[in-house]
Amino acid sequence: MKHKALILLLFAKSLLFGITFDFEKYSVGKLPLGWMPVSTGNGVTKWQVLKDQNNSVLAQVSNENPGSHFNLVINNEIAVKNIDLSVKIRGVSGRKDQGGGLIWRYQNPQNYYVLRANPLENNVVLYKVEDGIRTDLPLLGKGLTYGVDVPVMSNGWHTLRVTVKEVLFTVYLDNKELFKVRDGTFEDSGNIGLWTKSDAVSYFDDFIVNPY
Repeated sequence: MKHKALILLLFAKSLLFGITFDFEKYSVGKLPLGWMPVSTGNGVTKWQVLKDQNNSVLAQVSNENPGSHFNLVINNEIAVKNIDLSVKIRGVSGRKDQGGGLIWRYQNPQNYYVLRANPLENNVVLYKVEDGIRTDLPLLGKGLTYGVDVPVMSNGWHTLRVTVKEVLFTVYLDNKELFKVRDGTFEDSGNIGLWTKSDAVSYFDDFIVNPY
């Protein structure tokens, strides 16, 4: 218990200056310490560190899951309310779904926020998952639009970012602001993480956690 408390204290102090997970120091073929795989649906979730050219990345590599299956990996040592999150993402493959995104204010597998970018649909959407039901949220000034369309993403690297301040969320793709969402469903602190859906094989790198 003392060891865990020390880890949490160190993370809390680190958040004052920001944390970058570049996954270089972790063992290939394994999940980094402090990260927990979570899934919902009738499939198999497999997260691991692997090499992508010369870089180490965190990847979801299971490619046989049905359309209703969600793949999550949660950092169970960081619980925050207001935060600035960004990650580099590459949608490698997937027939039903591709890409993935960021999780914040995670309470349990049935309740959290998620922002995802999908190269199959070439759009970015912010959802809440409440009691296991995923719902896209309306954009400020635009209403329910199912997020926004973006230029063709293909399977290259893109940077997805969200700033979280109380009930206001601001979304960016490749350093360009896309939209804002206001929602108060989950107002308490929660864990952060990464997300993919269905058969999406996705790589993540440079997961940056900054105070907001």
